[in-house]
Amino acid sequence: MSTARGNTLFYRRSHFVTHLPMDYLYSPAHSWISGNPGGRWRIGLTRFSTRMLGEMVDHGFEIEPGAAVRPGQIVGWIEGFKAISDLYCIATGRFLGGNPGLRQKIGLVDKDPYGEGWLYEVEGNPDAHCMGVEAYRDLLDETIDRILEKQKGERIE
Repeated sequence: MSTARGNTLFYRRSHFVTHLPMDYLYSPAHSWISGNPGGRWRIGLTRFSTRMLGEMVDHGFEIEPGAAVRPGQIVGWIEGFKAISDLYCIATGRFLGGNPGLRQKIGLVDKDPYGEGWLYEVEGNPDAHCMGVEAYRDLLDETIDRILEKQKGERIE
């Protein structure tokens, strides 16, 4: 896997395992954002997101390169085997376009989510709600615990 630059934080909870890039920021909605030179930011889905969506099938963008974007704005959609989801922007600035490599290999999103599977780029600044890897780890713990509690309740009924 050509994954993330730098170090990663190993994460395991229940049956979910991943390596979270330490130098990325993460959104509460399970996307990541990584800075590049010149104020350019790449944005993608976390391993948790890709697991919830299932094997990737297709994607598309609803805005053109050069368009202004803001946090929470729908910029496109992604379809996995299990679900279809809107893609929300997690930055303020200018949309630079989608990852051209995904047109031929959408599977990169789930095979290499923190590397070649990035979704789109923005020139600007990350959303203020984005968090570092430790805070995201805590959010994953809470999210997975809620899922496990719900599953446990469903088995009892």
